Amino acid sequence: MNGELVITDDVPGAFAAAVADSYRARADDSFSLALSGGELARSCYERLADLPGDPIDWWNVDVYWGDERCVPPDDPDSNQLLGRQALLERVGAANSVHPMRCEEGPNAYQLKIGELGMFDLVHLGLGPDGHTASLFPGSPGLSAPPGQLVCLNSDPSGRNPHDRMTLTFEGLARARLIIFTVSGAKKADALARVYRGEDLPAGRVSAEKIIWLVDPEASPL
Repeated sequence: MNGELVITDDVPGAFAAAVADSYRARADDSFSLALSGGELARSCYERLADLPGDPIDWWNVDVYWGDERCVPPDDPDSNQLLGRQALLERVGAANSVHPMRCEEGPNAYQLKIGELGMFDLVHLGLGPDGHTASLFPGSPGLSAPPGQLVCLNSDPSGRNPHDRMTLTFEGLARARLIIFTVSGAKKADALARVYRGEDLPAGRVSAEKIIWLVDPEASPL
């Protein structure tokens, strides 16, 4: 497993605290944060928005996404919608917001990432099949050519619907910190396989630093 495994009874709370710590330790005035999707992510963002004492000045934060389903922005399956509802509408503002839009193609988002240089923090989850972002086992996105930071991708098994746009492994590697959040017994097998070093997409992720925040039900220990 790449990174540090942290077992906690409160994954959303630990995530919110880790983001606040990363914000305080940022190298510049600005802070770039890439969001994820899923119900655990929703809980994480709600806790982040509700941190006491307002430790994050959201006018310094630039918000991106690590992946997106190719659906309208108001579709219930949209990661953009989740991020807006769970975080952005709660904190009231951000310096800039950069949703992924499949209709624009990956090159437009690649340019944004190229201009950014490095993410301060990327949030990722883990699927029961070992996928992360929208990098699915056996999918074309796993073998994106060198220099490609963003791609269109889909799940060849059909278990995860919708075409997707996603950061590639090279795009994810432009993170100073990646935080995986994993919760529940349904994720335990996939996490155990990643922990053992099996070749699953989530196990291929690299960055300057990686932290896995995991609850006891999902823990491989």
